Amino acid sequence: MNQKESFLSAPAEIPCGNTLFASRMAKTPKSFIREILKVTEDPQIISFAGGLPSPDLIDVPGIAEAAGRVLAADGKIALQYSTTEGYLPLRQFIADLYKKRLGLDIPADEILIANGSQQCLDLIGKVFIDKDDSIAIERPGYLGAIQAFSLYEPRFHPVILHEDGPDTSMLVEVIEKYRPKFFYGVPNSQNPSGITYSAERRSEVAAVLAGTRTFFIEDDAYGELNFSGISLPSFRKYLPQQTIITGSFSKILAPGMRLGWIVAPKEVMEQLVIAKQASDLHSNYLCQRIAFEYLSHTDIDLHIRTIQSTYGKRCRLMQDLIHEQFPESVRCTRPEGGMFVWVTLPDGISSMDIFDAAIREQVAVLPGRPFFIDGGGDNTLRINFSNSSEEMIREGIRRLARVIRRLGIA
Repeated sequence: MNQKESFLSAPAEIPCGNTLFASRMAKTPKSFIREILKVTEDPQIISFAGGLPSPDLIDVPGIAEAAGRVLAADGKIALQYSTTEGYLPLRQFIADLYKKRLGLDIPADEILIANGSQQCLDLIGKVFIDKDDSIAIERPGYLGAIQAFSLYEPRFHPVILHEDGPDTSMLVEVIEKYRPKFFYGVPNSQNPSGITYSAERRSEVAAVLAGTRTFFIEDDAYGELNFSGISLPSFRKYLPQQTIITGSFSKILAPGMRLGWIVAPKEVMEQLVIAKQASDLHSNYLCQRIAFEYLSHTDIDLHIRTIQSTYGKRCRLMQDLIHEQFPESVRCTRPEGGMFVWVTLPDGISSMDIFDAAIREQVAVLPGRPFFIDGGGDNTLRINFSNSSEEMIREGIRRLARVIRRLGIA
C-alpha cells in the first residue's frame, strides 16, 4: 500500500472470527492529522498541516514561575487527588471570562474542567449518543469531533457550511426528519474552514433549534482568537437550556497542559460529571493550580491581544500570497480569526496529489477529504498559519504555488 492509500483507507476491518476488539473500533477512523504529522517530522519540511499554536507565544518563564509558587506554597495538596468538577477558583475565573467577553452569567457549578476540549467531545458522546442515534454536524466538520463521536456509532447528518454559517434550510430538514440529539458546530473561526457565523445566521440557527429537543454543542476553542477582538454572541444567549459550550486553554496558554472545560445546564452537568468520574476521576489537578496561579498574576487580556495581532498578520500574509501566487481558479476563505485558511481547488483536482507533490518540495498541507463525513472534499485543503513565522509562510506558499502550477492548474 502506498502512502496515499494508507492515509485515505477506511478503518481496518476486524478479521473474521476475531472477537478480541469491540466492533466499534472498526468503525472509528484514525486521526488523519496525527498520521500525516508523522510524515512531516523532518525539520526541513515547512508544515502547514497541523493545528499547533505558535510556540513563541507560550510564556514558558511565566508558567515555570507559577508552578514554583504553587509547589512551594501548597505542593502537598496540589499533588493530591481532587474533585471531579475541577479547581473551583479556576472554574470561577472561567465564569468571569464569559461575563467579561460575552456578557453571560454562568455559575461556576455549570463548568466542568476536562483534559482539553477533545475530552469534552468524548464526554458529550458518552452522555448523549447511543448506537444509531442521529447527530448533526457541519460540512466540512471538525475532524476531532468526527473521530470522538464515531466511537459511539451515531448516524451523522451533515449540514452545509456557507461563508456566514450553516445552511438553515438544510438544518430544518435534518431536525424535522431525523430529530438529532445535538447539532455540533464551531461558530467562531471554524476548524477546518476558518468561517465565523454571522450574528444573523446565529439567530436563525437558534430559531430553528428553539422548541426542539436538539442541543447545540458550541465548540468555542477559537473564540478568543478573533483578530478584531470583538466577540459575537454565544448560542447560550439564545438557547440557555439547549446550549453546551466547550472551551480550552490550549490556544491561549499551553496545549501541553491539556486543560479544557464544558459549560452545561445543571441536569446535563450531572451526567457529564458521572461520565468523567468513570473515565479519569478528575483532570490534572497540578496543572489546574498552575494555570490559575499564572492567570491570577498575568495580564491575560494583553497576552490574548498579542496572539490576535500575531495570528492576524500571519493570516493576512498567507491570504495575500495565495492571491498573488496561486492561479485564479484556486479560492480561499478569509478568516476573521483562528488558525486556518481553507483552500478550494478546481473540480477534478485531487488534494492528495497536491499533498504528495508538496512533500517532495518539503512543504506539507492537510487534504480536506477527512473533514467530510459523507464523502467529498477531494479538491480542498486546510492550511495552518499559526505555527509558522512570516518567513516560513512566504517560502512555504512559494513552494506550494510551484507545486500547483506544475500540476497544470490554471
